[in-house]
Amino acid sequence: MDDVFKALADPTRRRLLDELFRMDGQTLSSLEKRLPMTRFGVMKHLRVLEHAGLVVTRRRGREKLHYLNAVPIRQIHDRWMDKFREHQVSALIDLKNTLEERDTETKKWNRRKTA
Repeated sequence: MDDVFKALADPTRRRLLDELFRMDGQTLSSLEKRLPMTRFGVMKHLRVLEHAGLVVTRRRGREKLHYLNAVPIRQIHDRWMDKFREHQVSALIDLKNTLEERDTETKKWNRRKTA
């Protein structure tokens, strides 16, 4: 997981992932055109993303196509967000119950007042 966090920490690598999300299966040349950097710079960032498992490649003839692999991002989400989400959901349920109880009490008070 450290490799994924390291890869996601860089804005250029996040932009590469955004480009692959927008259009998956791009060549190095097509990615290079979308970024203000050299071919070598794009290759360097792609290697980090591949090492983290965020990008997978496939050969098609002489071309090497790059694909986004969102599984590591989902694993981070599940590991880090799920444990915090339980507390948030419980707090929302408690808030809902409190507001419904107040609404019920208000309605009872209004009935007594008009009777």
